[in-house]
Amino acid sequence: MRNGLIVILMVISTIMLAACGSDNENAGDNSDTGEENESSKWEELQEKGEIVIGTSGTLYPASYYPEDSNELTGYDVEVMREVAKRLDLDLSFEEFGVDSLFSAIENGRVDAVINDMEITESRQERFSFSDPYKYSYSTMIVREDDLSGIEELEDLEGKKHGGGATTVFAQIAEHFGAEIVSYGNVTNDVYLRDVENGRTDAIINDYYLQSLALKALPNINVKLHPDLQFHPTNSGIVMAKDASKLQEEINAALQEMREDGTLTEISKEFFGGKDASKKPEKDIREIEGLEL
Repeated sequence: MRNGLIVILMVISTIMLAACGSDNENAGDNSDTGEENESSKWEELQEKGEIVIGTSGTLYPASYYPEDSNELTGYDVEVMREVAKRLDLDLSFEEFGVDSLFSAIENGRVDAVINDMEITESRQERFSFSDPYKYSYSTMIVREDDLSGIEELEDLEGKKHGGGATTVFAQIAEHFGAEIVSYGNVTNDVYLRDVENGRTDAIINDYYLQSLALKALPNINVKLHPDLQFHPTNSGIVMAKDASKLQEEINAALQEMREDGTLTEISKEFFGGKDASKKPEKDIREIEGLEL
């Protein structure tokens, strides 16, 4: 039995690709090999008829187990189920702590990852991403009585931020001078109570996830900061860098789902009637001087 509360973590790792050949053969052979490598993952999946997806299983409402249920669900999970269906592939999920998801692609334990993973330039240098299936922005959970002494992002200087050390959100916190207090694969009540009791001061994370976290845990004396909305984001399905044919097929399925309203329908089911598949219409602060 699994508890369907929330963990807020994200991660980054690396993947390398090598090729060899003589100088005389490079022009022809490398081109052919590149094309074969780019399509081989897709051909492999078609042959076995199944795609294996890495996810955390603890990130509500993206990937989680509802209370009294052993059935994995969530926005990301159901999006991936629909994608696999349209690709005519069986689907299985493998669960990892978020700090291990990218390495699971690297070592071949999964074919792709879906876990509210933000698309960043540095990650795109190492991995392939699908087109976005979710758009959002970052907010900050603080203590209810005094906003943890934070009126603007610059007030994070000297504060303690709760979250995974390798996440984009930790990078933002560190950029403004906060100390990172990291966790393992724990549920979100642990994070929120640490802000409440002063072990940490703030949690930066996705607006939709944090809104639902607070709704699920109303007895913890924390709140979304009323004045801070920043760092617009988009999330994609992550694949190995050379899996361009798989990327193409997944993008085609996502586009179909966008056009026929399936993405909107799934989003409204898990985000309280809100459509996270479309860009928010808000004035959101871009963070200058931070390369993610």
